[in-house]
Amino acid sequence: MRRPRSRPYFIQYERSLRPGLAPPIAPRRRGPILKGVLTLSGRGVAYEVVRRVFEEDAYADRAFRALAGELDSRDRAFAMQLAYGTVQLVRPLDHAIETLGRRPLRKLDPPVRAALRLGAYQIGYMGSVPVHAAVNESVELVRAAGLERAVAFTNAVLRRLGEGMERLLAGLGDGTPAEAALKHSYPDWIVEAWWREWGCDDALELMRAQNEKPETAVRTREGPLVVDEIPPEWIEEGRAWPQSRGSQLAGRAVGAQPGERILDLCAAPGGKATQLAEVAAEVVAVEKHAGRARELEENAARLGATRLSVVCADALELPADLDGFDRVLVDAPCSGLGVLNSRPDLRWRAQPLPELESALLATGLERVKPGGTVTYSVCTIHRPENEEIADAAGAQLDDLGSEFPEFRHPRRPEFLLTRPHVHGTAGFFVARLRK
Repeated sequence: MRRPRSRPYFIQYERSLRPGLAPPIAPRRRGPILKGVLTLSGRGVAYEVVRRVFEEDAYADRAFRALAGELDSRDRAFAMQLAYGTVQLVRPLDHAIETLGRRPLRKLDPPVRAALRLGAYQIGYMGSVPVHAAVNESVELVRAAGLERAVAFTNAVLRRLGEGMERLLAGLGDGTPAEAALKHSYPDWIVEAWWREWGCDDALELMRAQNEKPETAVRTREGPLVVDEIPPEWIEEGRAWPQSRGSQLAGRAVGAQPGERILDLCAAPGGKATQLAEVAAEVVAVEKHAGRARELEENAARLGATRLSVVCADALELPADLDGFDRVLVDAPCSGLGVLNSRPDLRWRAQPLPELESALLATGLERVKPGGTVTYSVCTIHRPENEEIADAAGAQLDDLGSEFPEFRHPRRPEFLLTRPHVHGTAGFFVARLRK
């Protein structure tokens, strides 16, 4: 889907907060870059990440990797917490800045917006940072961006935040979807969907869980392993693969058996495809984009997945000879509402993709042989992309809940659903259909 480029970020951001409207998209334009700060300061890196995300439509993780290479481990951890936390919690931050600063954010220069957001996050959510340090360092970011005329204003707003932000945040309620969306920093449409599907209590728990740091999990030959951090040599030597327990469950639910041919329709970066190749006789992994297909091949080689072959093709326009598979995995693109704590900017970009998901599932059913199975998985917690897609396919449903009772869907026991606030891992919906 083509992203709109005609509206400035703040208009798209405001529209994203209302259900059924576009996510926040910024026009790509270059703004002032801090002179001499990026290689010296964790705050400088965080500033550039925040500015690029909200003004240039950059992805937070990619921007951070590009900017943080010169930081030592301590500054890198601080910069990541500051940048990602600011992006994730931008909604209550903006509310505090506008309420206490008494000026709409849309009227501010982009560098001032970024600096104020960083300062507000440190004041409101990082108790380890003294208020005077948050104020002074944020003011220096504006000065380093060449906006001396805005220094006094930035200083005044941040001092007001230092005096009143704690009380303002403490006064935010979450008794209604609108209140909860502001307090916990989500677009309205996501909160309204969860409130409607799960009720108030579960929706709030889900929101809180997806604002916490996700667990770090890897897939090993022995099974899932949760670690504090992943030693680089584990990845380089092919001993483990970063993959959430929810994602690994989706791979296990395929039910791969020795001697089988399996098609993975949406395979990159290859976590589930290489997982299936540990058991099956042949795995054909499809990826539409050439660069990601090359990455998939490299990952498969690193993991020793010799029974995996990569096809660079559109999953909806496959070559005719890719047919008659014993099993198919459709790990479809989705809104990603089960992995929002892994990608801080995703909540502001997320869009449901039911039409694409239905088309991919139909393709999977076409390419599997009679009696074979198609496993449909998505990393989202959203009924129109979960149960409704599986039901609409009209195929027989296997009872996955009996195979994996710990992860049985609470309303539909034939499906699986991992929930971050219940299972402590990424949110995945899994269904297995039989042709």
